[in-house]
Amino acid sequence: MIRPAGDGLEIYLCVEPVDFRRQATGLATLVQDALDFDPFSSRLFVFTNRRRSQCRILVWERTGFVLWSKRLEKARFAWPKHDDTVVSLSVHELNLLLDGYDIWRFQPHETLRYASMY
Repeated sequence: MIRPAGDGLEIYLCVEPVDFRRQATGLATLVQDALDFDPFSSRLFVFTNRRRSQCRILVWERTGFVLWSKRLEKARFAWPKHDDTVVSLSVHELNLLLDGYDIWRFQPHETLRYASMY
């Protein structure tokens, strides 16, 4: 299994669904024109289709584009409902997303604030 790994990777998730008839060149054009990023950087760009049954990751590696694809047979990818067109993710969050977790519904413990020890 191939998965993104390592600290310091910049990962951007495109919130809007994408027509998956687009391949690497079409997705790179989308990154440049609609998302306003440099597709030739070492950033990872994550896309889904309208049904959220597929996920693609595009990245430039020195001499060409790499396009990873994952297709789910029954389930759907959890995808954000943000007003932004792009959401930044960590490597850990991306791998949780690929494993089927809804990373936007994780609720941390409530922050406790005390004035003194008594």
